[in-house]
Amino acid sequence: MRVLSLAVLASLFLASCQSESPVSSPNGRTVVHVNAASLPPTYTVLRDGDTLVCTSTLDMHFEGTELPFSIWSGLTYSGQTTQTIDETYELPWGEWREVHHQGNQAVYTFEGKRGTVTLTFHVTDEGFAFRYGMTLEADSLPLFAEESTFNLNANPEAFWIPGDWDIYEHLYNRTPLRSINAIAKRNHPNLAQTYIPYNAVNTPVTLVYENGTHLALHEAALVDYPGMTLAVDTLTGNLRSQLVGRGPLAQEDYAAADPGAQIWIPGTFQTPWRVVLIADDAPGLLNSHLVLDLNEPNKLGDVSWFEPMKYMGIWWEMHLGKSTWDMFGSQSMSTFDFEGENGGAALKPTGRHGANTENAKRYIDFASQHGFKGLLVEGWNVGWEHWIGFEDREGVFDFVSTYPDYNLQEVQRYAKEHGMSLIMHHETSSAPRTYDQQMDTAYSLMQSLGIHSVKTGYVGKIIPKTEFHHGRWMVRHYQRSVERAAAHQVAVNIHEPIKATGLRRTYPNLIAREGARGQEFNAWSIERGNPPSHIPTMAFTRMLGGPMDFTPGVFQINLDAFKPGSRINTTIAQQLGLYIVMYSPVQMACDLPEHYAANLPALKFIEEVGVDWESSEVLDGEVGEFVVVARQERKAQTNGRRHWFVGAANNEVARDYTLALDFLPEGETFTAHIYRDDTAAGAHCWDNPTALKIESITVKKGDTISCPMAVGGGFAVSLLAE
Repeated sequence: MRVLSLAVLASLFLASCQSESPVSSPNGRTVVHVNAASLPPTYTVLRDGDTLVCTSTLDMHFEGTELPFSIWSGLTYSGQTTQTIDETYELPWGEWREVHHQGNQAVYTFEGKRGTVTLTFHVTDEGFAFRYGMTLEADSLPLFAEESTFNLNANPEAFWIPGDWDIYEHLYNRTPLRSINAIAKRNHPNLAQTYIPYNAVNTPVTLVYENGTHLALHEAALVDYPGMTLAVDTLTGNLRSQLVGRGPLAQEDYAAADPGAQIWIPGTFQTPWRVVLIADDAPGLLNSHLVLDLNEPNKLGDVSWFEPMKYMGIWWEMHLGKSTWDMFGSQSMSTFDFEGENGGAALKPTGRHGANTENAKRYIDFASQHGFKGLLVEGWNVGWEHWIGFEDREGVFDFVSTYPDYNLQEVQRYAKEHGMSLIMHHETSSAPRTYDQQMDTAYSLMQSLGIHSVKTGYVGKIIPKTEFHHGRWMVRHYQRSVERAAAHQVAVNIHEPIKATGLRRTYPNLIAREGARGQEFNAWSIERGNPPSHIPTMAFTRMLGGPMDFTPGVFQINLDAFKPGSRINTTIAQQLGLYIVMYSPVQMACDLPEHYAANLPALKFIEEVGVDWESSEVLDGEVGEFVVVARQERKAQTNGRRHWFVGAANNEVARDYTLALDFLPEGETFTAHIYRDDTAAGAHCWDNPTALKIESITVKKGDTISCPMAVGGGFAVSLLAE
């Protein structure tokens, strides 16, 4: 008697329940089976013949008279259409000049008296994605919940932050999927806004299986829709879409729903893509461009008015407590609170206001000498005495009125005279309605002064209180800011943002975001800084979404002069490597001019490193362990010669690392300038973080370079063709 294997039985079962042809990746390794005949539809995913995603249900619900009703109500399946996609598109700036996108797509159509609903699956060698589309008779429908599920096989290791509706600035956690406990992360004292209602995770979330398969779940093209978190069933490992601002799908929650919190979506609509990246290793995840591929092409056309740049800023000195954002010292980071020197008494100038004309010119003098093109000045506009810790924050800021010790026009004139430009700063104090009213005025002022970049901020709880940073209301606001800025030739770098979902392809003035725990936490967090594992974790989680304004480049790593006992868990070699690892088209050198002047040999790498890339390749790495990235500069700096850069960041385990130069082109010789941890001198992020070894050698493709990495260390290499 013949006994069938489990794999054969599984394939026979899938063949019997699928309603249409499966959709495969171009290389055939990933196959998606959809059962559209039985509603709600389900799908199953195989990888190399093994089940990767078990049968998972796809559903959406809208508010009804008494109970929510499914999007599939009254519909029947009418058929499947397929197409092959093979396109090459160019990015005006980015990790790559050209992106080649290949995939197979299937559209499943469902029809009924109310109209038509579609379910689209898109499968590439990098993973798969799906989205819902609808053309219904109703002008709009009140969205109640989305029930997209990911029934994952086994219990992979998860790298996650909680599904906070207001902030992404949590440290990443490393636990088995079924051990996730987001509720335990509530009420972090360093977060000005945080709300974690359910045991859910924010995306991107990365999963690593015992066989080495890596998954990352995220979304793409998030427009006019709530951000998606993923609720975790700790018994089964099943993940379910949990929209920000929406409750779980249960009758008792429906009965108690607040009618004022309704989310109306148009009758003709497409949801964001739900994306699952699949790779054999961690570098494969970060080498993916699927999130970009799923977004529409550039809608702005020529954006040459924005140029990728390196910049300095009057910023770090406030986080260190050397100076204050406001003119009157009503808040001070040196005391880890906002009591300030005046302690609530009558406001009088303290002489410690960072954003003054003289200080800005001092930064410009130094920055221009070392090739920087931008200067960010925070605290320039009136209102900082009342920007956080108050309920009545509407109208606190305007974006044209300066403090009396700062002359905006003069500083910009001085910057231009020195071959630079200001980067504007608009902190909204999470009063987006005030910002909406002033956007055009603020952007018009920038345009008149030739300032083409702005960093916006949304610190604090959103006003009105019924809204959240990651809800649909704020998704719309962020989108308005990007589109209105583009009309004035302004590029936007958003802090406290909605997550990055590839919209920079469609709106290339959306240059960067924060959206994670950045460098500033190293100055004042209760944990006394980010742990060494933070960077190699973010590289394979947060960075899957897109550029991050991490603000690297700290040289004064021991902070005793400002905050006794405080230091950053890094080395100078790692800080240099971050310019390659943590991609952004606007890269800050965040430290103070005097700290750079004390170490000009290391500063030379920041002067030299590119910010816009012809191509990029993640060479090596493991989630939470280490990461090594190589990038070729798009605009050669010296006589048209190829210029490559390599950066690396390490966790708490020192490692002897050998960099293989297989990515270099054949037949060319390169001069390699190497900046690495001086392990012979005891380089260590806690004991000797400034021990840096700099050397130059001649190399070619196939050669190797010894680059040992200290605890919390890394390395940086500049490779210029001879």
